[in-house]
Amino acid sequence: MDVFAAVMTGQGAGAIATIQLFGASAETVLRRVFRRKEGKSFELAAGRILLGHIVEDGEAIDEVTIGCEGPQTFAIHCHGNPLIVERIMQLLRHSDVQPVPADQLLLRMMSARGPRDSIGVEAKLALTTVKTVEGAAIITHQVKAGLTRKARQWRDSLPAMSTAEIAAEASQILKDSESARLIISGCTIALIGPPNTGKSTLLNALAGREKAIVTDIPGTTRDWVSAEIHIPPLAATIIDTAGLDPTLTASGDIGQTAQRKSGEMMERADLILLVLDLSQPAGQIGPDLVSRLSGKRTVVVLNKADLPARLDPARLPEGLGQRITISAMLGAGIEDLIQAIHRTCGLTGLSPGSTVAFTNRQRFLIEQLSTVDSPDRAVALITELLLGRVDRWILTHEVGNESDTGV
Repeated sequence: MDVFAAVMTGQGAGAIATIQLFGASAETVLRRVFRRKEGKSFELAAGRILLGHIVEDGEAIDEVTIGCEGPQTFAIHCHGNPLIVERIMQLLRHSDVQPVPADQLLLRMMSARGPRDSIGVEAKLALTTVKTVEGAAIITHQVKAGLTRKARQWRDSLPAMSTAEIAAEASQILKDSESARLIISGCTIALIGPPNTGKSTLLNALAGREKAIVTDIPGTTRDWVSAEIHIPPLAATIIDTAGLDPTLTASGDIGQTAQRKSGEMMERADLILLVLDLSQPAGQIGPDLVSRLSGKRTVVVLNKADLPARLDPARLPEGLGQRITISAMLGAGIEDLIQAIHRTCGLTGLSPGSTVAFTNRQRFLIEQLSTVDSPDRAVALITELLLGRVDRWILTHEVGNESDTGV
């Protein structure tokens, strides 16, 4: 059977879960597994809501509501217990239904509904995984205004508008898109620095609860500890890494592994908070670390302001990023640090009304437009942006391959 199903709600236990069913034989499958109360007959007409049970071999698995959303398209709303959700999905698999990820199912449903609005389709997909309300607002703005409006302006203004003007506007969109990505998809922040500079205390201060072990013993954190925090408009994963100590790199023991992991976290992070101890003298960071931080979003956090100062910030290497003085122990300066994070991530000038690209397909096409020098080429790229094959792009995962864009 050409029928597909996906769990549309997030992982974990919730009050209600939704399983989407779509395909030419979806109604046949549903009549096989769904029973109305008291055995009443039912019609699966668009717009109807039915109450009953999902049953297997005459036994009720769960009481559910069925939403008849349109031709071949149904939503099963069941209790959110993961065991119930999995049992219903298993029953559907036994009925020759193919389970697919939520984004792929949405893509199949939208591709079957006639003319394409590529940015609108991508927005519906992106809204299933967006991390923040602010990110959802940014995505929603691109559908009727934002990126859609800008692309139509470009298309309708050619050839009067020069390709150089289009390229300049596309470059600005790319710049804003990187900041928007952190709001939409989430931000990874790594706490980096020598041992015992207060990284774990800072993590606890930002997380608002005790997540990391805090002691006066240098090197207490031998592995990484993480916490999920919300510093609007960012949803961030903040990672407390083992203190960087060059003497441990060649030690050959667990310390060497911890140092390697800290380096890996530093490479993966969207933002680095370089935590230094104001109560200790200079020399806390070496040239190797300075080199590794080059070109990365970095905020220098001068911690332990509650102790007598021995570090002269003027002696720190140039170009490491903004410097913020705090006392993580007392919670002093945390708001200033959050503002510095916003500035370093480019969020201060970004609003829900900004024009951005929020998918890899869009970014690829905007990158091409940022260097376009031919009106005909510009028209092809703009048309692809507005009406391109989103399904082929996502389902094949050929991100960045120009042959898959049709242009």
